[in-house]
Amino acid sequence: MEILIVLLPLALGLGASFLGFFLWSVKKGQYDDVETPKYRMLLEDTKVDMKKRKET
Repeated sequence: MEILIVLLPLALGLGASFLGFFLWSVKKGQYDDVETPKYRMLLEDTKVDMKKRKET
């Protein structure tokens, strides 16, 4: 039972820090752009194709 005195505040502090980092990232706009990532794969393929065209 004595270990609960150490583990309970540690777990609460760790959870609070993760919540704080998540809220900070939302506030900074980390999750604002939801359109670009689904097209990023296509954009990278066109860059590779353009490099191949220049070599030939």
